[in-house]
Amino acid sequence: MGFASDTNGNQFLMVCVNLVSKTPETTPNTAPTKAGTKVQAVRGMNDLLPQDAPLWQFLEDTTRDVFEQYGYRLMRTPVVEPTPLFVRSIGEVTDIVEKEMYSFEDGANGEKLTLRPEATAGLVRAAIEHNILYEGPKRIWTWGPMFRHERPQKGRYRQFHQFDVEAFGFAGPDVDAEQIVLLTRLWKRLGIRNVALHVNSIGDAAARVAHREALVKYFEAHVDELDEDGKRRLYTNPLRTLDTKNPKMQALADAAPKLMAYLDEAAIAHFEGIKQRLDAAGVTYIVNPRLVRGFDYYNRTVFEFIATGSDWELTIAGGGRYDALFAELGGKPTPSCGFGIGVERVMMALQEGVPISVEHLDAYVVYGAETQDAAWIAAERLRDQGLKVAVHGATDSSVASFKSQMKKADGSGARFAIILGSDEVAQSMLSLKDLRGGVQQLVTLDQAVAVLKSPPAQ
Repeated sequence: MGFASDTNGNQFLMVCVNLVSKTPETTPNTAPTKAGTKVQAVRGMNDLLPQDAPLWQFLEDTTRDVFEQYGYRLMRTPVVEPTPLFVRSIGEVTDIVEKEMYSFEDGANGEKLTLRPEATAGLVRAAIEHNILYEGPKRIWTWGPMFRHERPQKGRYRQFHQFDVEAFGFAGPDVDAEQIVLLTRLWKRLGIRNVALHVNSIGDAAARVAHREALVKYFEAHVDELDEDGKRRLYTNPLRTLDTKNPKMQALADAAPKLMAYLDEAAIAHFEGIKQRLDAAGVTYIVNPRLVRGFDYYNRTVFEFIATGSDWELTIAGGGRYDALFAELGGKPTPSCGFGIGVERVMMALQEGVPISVEHLDAYVVYGAETQDAAWIAAERLRDQGLKVAVHGATDSSVASFKSQMKKADGSGARFAIILGSDEVAQSMLSLKDLRGGVQQLVTLDQAVAVLKSPPAQ
């Protein structure tokens, strides 16, 4: 997707509302600012600068292309949804709902609203509202900003971006495996190598109830070894304690009852079907019995791709099956599976990986004081041919020297400079200079098009 798809999120942030977080800043920036005083970005919300945009665009374009290879179609939903949507879908006792959502009350009508912390719930809400499954199952994808009030750190931000893929109306293990294989293909296309796939099955409702009872008994017997989060979750969400990152609790979590032991035959067969398809596709995976997801709506399949960098290890994509979510949100029972990709985290992996050739300008046009109009016309004719062309911009009423303009051309990243002086215009020609090889030639406009469209020399 083009980065312009972020517009709806940024437009919303311009609306004058009071966002009330459940974990307010210790030093809230509420004081009025004087004219001329710099206004800083909100903590944990980052700007995308022009020099960083090409790599983002490479990621967006590659991801979109892979999604479309598998038959997924674009769908968009608002960044603001009714707060009950996330409470009902994600779970009232999850960290996201308890501590991390940006929620507020609309001053005009009292409606409780929330900046979306994830995409799946909104997509399911829209699918039900617009009855998009009336003619059969759907494969969809979306992308955009999400919002969680977390402590900002490497790979974790308060405004972050996700790609999201959902398959609505598919019950078999083939779609679960398809989405994992899709992601494996994406990592290859992006050149991301140090990534490991973890998979697990958390079964269906009856299995999770029985496992939860066993977990509560187990952790009650070891309550002195639990940290504060473990004690807080003991009777509300003990499954999340298995995913603890506390080094002191790893042995305790490893020895806890395994959910896999409580799966029924249908859930086991589903998981075996996924593994068989992954084996057939040559996808390497780790069955991780401690893997759970932070949202209550998951059942059966859960998976994560964990990438390793120079000084970090982070989940860059994760998802699973959620067969009950449609009914929970007022729709018909609809088996579904999906995943999200953390864009900023994937960008971290890209920045540490093999250098990627990102497309720049094809040409940068320089001109003399009396040939400015000709330069504009020539640039438009080149753009008509699908070429990327920038014309030197004057900083005031005067035109910079050719030497000064050529310095700008060199710094623009363009492959070629197009020079239009009085001599070139008099001959209805232009000078085409290779900014990497140094060769300059006098050519017609059509000849320039052919050169600019030719692949760069290796």
